[in-house]
Amino acid sequence: MPDVSPELHSPTPHPAPRAGNGHGRVAMISVHTSPLDQPGTGDAGGMNVYVVELARRLAARDVAVEIYTRATSSALPPTVEAFPGVTVHHVHAGPFEGLTKGELPGQLCVFAREVLRAEARHDQGWYDVVHSHYWLSGQVGALVRDRWSVPLVHSMHTMAKVKNASLAAGDSPEPAARVIGEEQVVEAADMLIANTDIEAKQLLELYDADPARVEVVHPGVDLDVFRPSSSARSRLGLPQDAVVLMFAGRIQPLKAPDVLLHAVRALLDRDPSLRSRLVVPVVGGPSGSGLEHPESLAQLADSLGVADVVRFVPPVAQTVLADWYAAATLVCVPSYNESFGLVAVEAQAAGTPVVAAAVGGLTTVVRDGVSGLLVEGHDPADYARAMERIVAAPDLRAVLSRGAVAQAASFAWERTADRTLEVYRAAARSMRDDLAGGRV
Repeated sequence: MPDVSPELHSPTPHPAPRAGNGHGRVAMISVHTSPLDQPGTGDAGGMNVYVVELARRLAARDVAVEIYTRATSSALPPTVEAFPGVTVHHVHAGPFEGLTKGELPGQLCVFAREVLRAEARHDQGWYDVVHSHYWLSGQVGALVRDRWSVPLVHSMHTMAKVKNASLAAGDSPEPAARVIGEEQVVEAADMLIANTDIEAKQLLELYDADPARVEVVHPGVDLDVFRPSSSARSRLGLPQDAVVLMFAGRIQPLKAPDVLLHAVRALLDRDPSLRSRLVVPVVGGPSGSGLEHPESLAQLADSLGVADVVRFVPPVAQTVLADWYAAATLVCVPSYNESFGLVAVEAQAAGTPVVAAAVGGLTTVVRDGVSGLLVEGHDPADYARAMERIVAAPDLRAVLSRGAVAQAASFAWERTADRTLEVYRAAARSMRDDLAGGRV
């Protein structure tokens, strides 16, 4: 286990006690969604999984992690030990319920004040590094960085300029306030973590990030949870001969579940006999702009005449989600943009080929023709043809299944944690260099 404390210490001396066996303490900030929330509901998604899994792996390396998130219920305790070495702080900032993500910028001052108060109860220099997630958290991170004199590491997760360049039909663009806020965070951070080389390039080209302050660290997958299972269909009550075309994730235009439903309609037009064996699970809940019309996907299924084969499944625990992946013939990820594509890597770890849009991080996660098939654009007919290739050719599916497992094996949270610790050290060096050069 690497001792990170010498490099993680803030640039100014302090008498702070060290975490665990003396390996450091990290303040993670996740303003708009709690790592304890169920992924697939509201604004909870891949970022929630990322924060939880990274924190767990850092704690296993004797790095204490304290996560600050906004309280969304008066019943929540002030602090919760999520795992040994990982504490979640519920910060009171704004009304507990009914506050949309778009309204959260108005609560950032209160949130930051409460975070500063929490830290003030400790000795000076309690934290060694701040790691913020998403631009709202980055705004808070930039403030506490200067107050605590510790380096700021920021993960964008998604970027407004990228999303606005590839909007789904009828989706709302990200506001200018977010674009400006992201630019400010990019400028303030000592180091930026990009999920993929593509995201790193976007940071450089769209946000004018300093190349010396951008590092690529792939997210991971829990290979103990997500793995092939020959008994998954039995546990889920699915027929062994079923053709299972699965979607998983938040139901919103960005994720394009409608593309899958239109593709299913095209498949049935080409082969009506498929209907008796077809199951199309949509696992997840409405999110983002999808909350404006939460019933729209069910209405679409009905209008397309595929409601009898579509099964809407509320968000489920990871162990149950792993069964759905393992039971699927394929998993369709037709998103308009993905900074990484956690669903794709989880599905592959379960031995299931992925049919995905050739966008963003999905081109890194999915190896076209090896672990799945990548589709250019969002024409349902193209997705129907790609899915038909797998459904109609069991031998091809078997090859892709083996390739999927091998591809997912290269993404492990343990590797993510080790690389993140390296970035934390680099951030500390960057801040010291700025202090020496009079740039802070």
